[in-house]
Amino acid sequence: MTVLVTGVAGFIGFHVAAALLARGESVVGVDNVNEYYDVALKEARLAQLDGAKKFSFVRADICDRDAMDAAMAAAAPMRRIVHLAAQAGVRYSLDHPFAYTESNVTGHLSMLEACRHADGIEHMVYASSSSVYGGNTKLPFSVDDRTDRPLSLYAATKSAAEQMSRSYAHLYRLPLTGLRFFTVYGPWGRPDMALFIFTKAILEGRPIRVFNRGDMGRDFTYIDDIVKGTLAALDHPPADDGVEPPHRVFNLGNHHTEPLLRLVELIEKATGRKAERVLEPMQPGDVRETYADIEASARDLGFAPSVTLAEGVPQFVEWYRSHYGV
Repeated sequence: MTVLVTGVAGFIGFHVAAALLARGESVVGVDNVNEYYDVALKEARLAQLDGAKKFSFVRADICDRDAMDAAMAAAAPMRRIVHLAAQAGVRYSLDHPFAYTESNVTGHLSMLEACRHADGIEHMVYASSSSVYGGNTKLPFSVDDRTDRPLSLYAATKSAAEQMSRSYAHLYRLPLTGLRFFTVYGPWGRPDMALFIFTKAILEGRPIRVFNRGDMGRDFTYIDDIVKGTLAALDHPPADDGVEPPHRVFNLGNHHTEPLLRLVELIEKATGRKAERVLEPMQPGDVRETYADIEASARDLGFAPSVTLAEGVPQFVEWYRSHYGV
């Protein structure tokens, strides 16, 4: 059977598609390759997948319902979907709000409708975010915590996608699983993320901007662990007992929060260069700390992250040097 992967030119989508291919699955990837960040990086990821015997690519926007119907037809026979296409980034949402409602709300609805009208969809896994926990101060964040206090429009759209999914699972008995990703990093990572921004600046001899004067913590989760959790979720669709909607959400995090300045220190060690730090106030929409409770994902998916930040950062820096010839 074929797996449809949306957002396949993105960071997580690329790695998920590669892992599916490695275990013998056929993959149809969908992406509009937008210009939110460096298109060349997205094309380079696609080039890594291009030529794989069981991979095909459809350049399309998930909001284009006709294009998605065609993509679904191209993937037939297809029973499973990994829906990762979305407009990412908290700060970008401050100035480009409609990009988020279009991709994360309308686009998500487009995927739900495509599943509803397709024959035999057994499961769709979709990307949510740790941002849905918003202003929660209780740590670690549990999947049972409230998610109705978003601090950014990005978080609000991700929370909305979860509620839309639950309603479709209830109305149409679609098996759906949402994954709340916690600060994913690693080779081929996004240029808008702190690890990429800091590494690039340090290697170029430029200062780095450290928000909230460094008093921040993140549950950094290595991409290989995220991929394992995503495939485990795909392989374990929620059961339909006829009462509760067949919809689940899981945290995928490292279950360990690290100070932001610890990240800087590890980059300095991996690059062999000291960073010039510019300490700045907290940015609108940011949260001070994230920390994933992974009890449910460990119990139900066998999720067990294994890569520490001290192990993962040098691997990213090595990839960065190789990819950009630094």
